Amino acid sequence: MFSRRGKNWGKNDPPAPAAKWRWLDDAWRSWLRRSPDGVDLFTRWKEAGALVDLLGEDVYRDQLVRLLSRVDPRDCAAAGFGCTRRLDRSCQGPQICSRDPSAEAAGAAGREGPVPGGCDTFYGWWDGSYPVRVAFSPGDRHRAVHWDRDLWIDGAAVAGDQTLDDYGSWLDERFFVIAAEGPDDHPAQSYVWDSLYSTIRSLVVHDADRGTTLILVPTPEERWTQPEAVRDGDRLLIHPDGPGGEPDRVLPIH
Repeated sequence: MFSRRGKNWGKNDPPAPAAKWRWLDDAWRSWLRRSPDGVDLFTRWKEAGALVDLLGEDVYRDQLVRLLSRVDPRDCAAAGFGCTRRLDRSCQGPQICSRDPSAEAAGAAGREGPVPGGCDTFYGWWDGSYPVRVAFSPGDRHRAVHWDRDLWIDGAAVAGDQTLDDYGSWLDERFFVIAAEGPDDHPAQSYVWDSLYSTIRSLVVHDADRGTTLILVPTPEERWTQPEAVRDGDRLLIHPDGPGGEPDRVLPIH
């Protein structure tokens, strides 16, 4: 976590250069010698206050999102992000997580450390209050970046006209899914005064291989309260209230 001015310094009082690296484990130092993007991420994340003063918030965010859209999982861990195992603190197993992933770990979904190559999801906080999340697909070919409630996949904004949930997930190496606010005119739609979410939800399915996005909106007869997609061979099964039971829709994958 950090504030816009950084952790321990003000606008006109930057830290001594060595202070930025003092806490960094030797294993992450070794990794960053191999990763220019990791060094860039570490510097931009730790010096956010100075860079926002220089660039402005919007430009800083856009540049950081583009960077997060191409980094390695180990870059996120080295920069101090929380991870799949523990989102509120930095990596506790750098001697293991900084290693090159094994063949089994490289294609694993839902990686949780300490494993070679690191976890598959990383968490940080912008300005001490807005969540930033980076979710890697199982083979690390694609990256989904959440900044507050905005979403980019491989650097391209996704479903910007939708009110998205905070987080989505990868079905596999190709498809990313996330729920969104459902239609106002749905007969079962309702809103709770102390909640950001509607009762009836839509579902966004992004095909990262093709760079296309499908917005699935429930019909008046469909009651999608927790819609989820499940891949079944060459089909996507759309369940209205979590997996299990008969799906409301079956979509062929072509």
